[in-house]
This record gives sequence, C-alpha cells and structure tokens, in this order.
Amino acid sequence: MIDFVLNKNLIKYSKDFGFSNIYCIDDLRVVEGKNEKINRKAVEDKNNNLLYGLEKFGIKDKIHYRDSGLNQVLCKLAKKNNVKIGFSFSDVLNSNEEKSVILGRMVQNVKLCNKYKVDMIIGSFAKSKYEMKSGKDLVAFGKLIGMKKIWNEKIDSFFKDEGLMLKRIK
Repeated sequence: MIDFVLNKNLIKYSKDFGFSNIYCIDDLRVVEGKNEKINRKAVEDKNNNLLYGLEKFGIKDKIHYRDSGLNQVLCKLAKKNNVKIGFSFSDVLNSNEEKSVILGRMVQNVKLCNKYKVDMIIGSFAKSKYEMKSGKDLVAFGKLIGMKKIWNEKIDSFFKDEGLMLKRIK
C-alpha cells in the first residue's frame, strides 16, 4: 500500500503505518482542484499525475445535482491524458462544511470516475502525523465511497513507479 502526504517529514512514518512507500506531493506533478478553470487545465495537461481535492471547493450544490468539481467532460479528458483523480481522507477530517456534504460529493465523483473508467487514488494527504491513517483504513474508506478498483491497494501491479506512471519533478 502507498500513501500520499503534503509534508515531507511524514515519509519517515511509512513503516509505522504499514505503507511500503509514501510519496510527498511536492515531488510529483500534482494539482489541487480549486475551481472549474484550474480543474480543466489540470486534466488537459498530459504531464500531470494527479488531480485531488475537487470536493471541498464546490460553491453550492444545485437543486438537482451536487457541485462536486468533476463532470463527464473532465472525466473523459482525465482518461485520455492519464491523469488520476485523488480522494483525500484529510479533506473529510478537516472540512469546515458538514462532512456529509464532502462525502456526498466524493461519492458522486467516484460514480463518474467508475463510469468513464478514470484511474482513482485514495490517500491520506496528511499535513501532520496525526492525520495519517493506515492502509487498511484508506482501503475501507475507498470502498465506502464506492471505488470498485483501488489502485494503490494492489502491491504487485501498482507499487512500481512505472505502474503508477508517476512523472517526478527533476
């Protein structure tokens, strides 16, 4: 199991939490979703690895659907350009809104990603060691929000950098 964190100092805790590897997002091409324009640019760029945090920046849910930061156009572009969609456990822990709103947006985004076969990654995206969760907790969280295939669960096929297709910043 692998994890993604926001703080480089947390990499030393990989064995304590049962991870074979922890990646700091500063070392990879990762974009945090903020608005529709940034999300669109992130999935159009083939050099990006991951787009995460789409759910916490929704302005306001509409009457008939949630404003989750992801739609079918972005899903098709992400699939075409091999950009993975990330789901952050830290966003649920530290949300200022009701946690049910963030979880509902995540469930909608997972449904879209499953429908358009976009690769998804679940991670703690922790800023401190107290936000880190074990690999089993993250897998359970991924299954809770509806992920059919959790890429960072499979040791054999997804731990190698080539299997992740991560483009490191040099």
